[in-house]
Amino acid sequence: MAKAMFLVASLLVLSNVFIANAAFEPTLIADMAKILMDNYCSPEKLVGMQEAIDAASTNTEILSIPDPETLANVLTSGVQGTINDKRLKVSYEPDYVPVVTPQLPPLPPEQLVAVIQNSIKLDILDGNVGYLRIDHILGEEVADKIGPLLLELVWNKILPTSALIFDMRYTSSGDMSGISYIVSYFTEAEPLIHIDSVYDRPTDITTELWSMPKLLGERYGAKKPLIILTSKNTKGIAEDVTYCLKNLKRATIVGEKSAGSSVKIDTIKVGSTDFYITVPTAKSINPITGSTWEVTGVTPDVEVHAEDALATAIKIVNLRGQIPAIIEGSATLIADNYAFEDVGATVATKLNELLASGEYNMVNTKEELETKLSADLKSLSGDKSLKTTSNTPALPPMDYSPEMFIELIKVSFHTDVFENNIGYLRFDMFGDFEEVKPIAQIIVEHVWNKVVNTDAMIIDLRNNVGGPTTAISGFCSYFFDAGKKILLDKLYDRPSGTTKELWTIPELTGVRYGTRKSLVILTSGATAGAAEEFVFIMRNLGRAMIVGETTAGASHPPETFSVGETDIFLSIPTIHSDTTMAHGWEGAGIAPHIPVSAEAALDAAKVILNKHLPGQKSTR
Repeated sequence: MAKAMFLVASLLVLSNVFIANAAFEPTLIADMAKILMDNYCSPEKLVGMQEAIDAASTNTEILSIPDPETLANVLTSGVQGTINDKRLKVSYEPDYVPVVTPQLPPLPPEQLVAVIQNSIKLDILDGNVGYLRIDHILGEEVADKIGPLLLELVWNKILPTSALIFDMRYTSSGDMSGISYIVSYFTEAEPLIHIDSVYDRPTDITTELWSMPKLLGERYGAKKPLIILTSKNTKGIAEDVTYCLKNLKRATIVGEKSAGSSVKIDTIKVGSTDFYITVPTAKSINPITGSTWEVTGVTPDVEVHAEDALATAIKIVNLRGQIPAIIEGSATLIADNYAFEDVGATVATKLNELLASGEYNMVNTKEELETKLSADLKSLSGDKSLKTTSNTPALPPMDYSPEMFIELIKVSFHTDVFENNIGYLRFDMFGDFEEVKPIAQIIVEHVWNKVVNTDAMIIDLRNNVGGPTTAISGFCSYFFDAGKKILLDKLYDRPSGTTKELWTIPELTGVRYGTRKSLVILTSGATAGAAEEFVFIMRNLGRAMIVGETTAGASHPPETFSVGETDIFLSIPTIHSDTTMAHGWEGAGIAPHIPVSAEAALDAAKVILNKHLPGQKSTR
């Protein structure tokens, strides 16, 4: 370590200012290194320092720098770079005056009032949001002297607010004994909390800081929103308070990364010279993280420029003020509209319990709220379709020409006829019945007629993500005979409390495939929604063999609901298939008759059909 420090200085000496005779006492470096050895807060970084002290006594090159301030800068660069700590500093100060923490003199009440009013800024913002700026954190002794005045002039005005913005963007000084005081006002009296541990190197003593069971005045409590504003000028004790409250998950930090200073920095005279070395002599070790904010600084939860921090904090507070109504409104919508009534009631209850437990207390943005709410709804219901969504209006129908429809259909549908006259039909989304009906004849001519005369058919839904279910009855009907009307499914609509029956359609465009020819449907974990409804019907009625993977377990197309007067929207499945007819597929998926990987499903279907087609040879 010391070699690296000496190298920096030596390079400068050799290139610019080499002088044969030393300008300063040879003991300077040794004395400085000794101070670090005895006082630096992280002794584990000083491995090898003793050897450096011994070597320093014979090194005169660095001391050949004639200008003391230049020497101080060189030494600072060396020690900072070697120990990797920007807080270390060597200075040359012949007129050095020790900094003494000002003591509060005995003042009459009116002057004390003026002192408090000048050092603390207080405001009550719109929405009953408190704003408190303190540029110096008071210690226990001062707080005891002016505590009653602080209560009267500041704290009692803050207590009734619904949320507090604590501005420490300009807080660069403070007393260590103030850490427990401040943190305690934002926690409960019981149980006591281990807030921090501070290791003091000169005394080799670690002091544990705990929350305080008794305070002057009332606590702000642990539930009301607390936002702390920080900047690169937030230093020392203010950083410790910020870090403690952040890791207790009691405060949201908004602004810039803090300075990365120390809970205690001492400036120590080097021997009998006018050189001084500034050394962090104590360090904070957070009991939750096991690490410290020192050197690196406290990283905000929401990082913005310091000048934008207050406006950002106000937005966060306003959002959090809306969250209870949003969560409660979401719970009500789900309880009243979710397709399965018992599940909807359970989800609503548990969602309100999450709100009451404080799960949503630390949400900072609308995007975070939507992401968390979606994750919670999926976890509570097991339904991927129950989630937040955007209220994107449907695009108006395009005015296609017949030629454009033909090209669209060619892209949307894939057909083939394999060996042994096995038809293959793939499409990846279901269309709305009203939109499909005008082009039914085009679909029949350019798609259906290519596969309808085959001896067996493979319908590939492995990539079908669903769509409207309005065309399900019509599509199913092609695989049943015209002479008999068949009940395909019953759909229960929760909001209206009604059940709709799906029947085969007696009249279709084009020729039916009928019931006598074999039909295999390919599925995957991506097969969802309307595609699952089709698979469910065909499997339940014994009309098709299902080959592939269990389907996604999605839902009938959900409806979009606005949560109150907010711009939060929920996607809620409101319809489910009649579970009295067969085991429902919503949320569970549909298991295939022949389970194989999606990639192997087509080959497996070909083998199955080739074996069962009479008089035909197998392709494998």
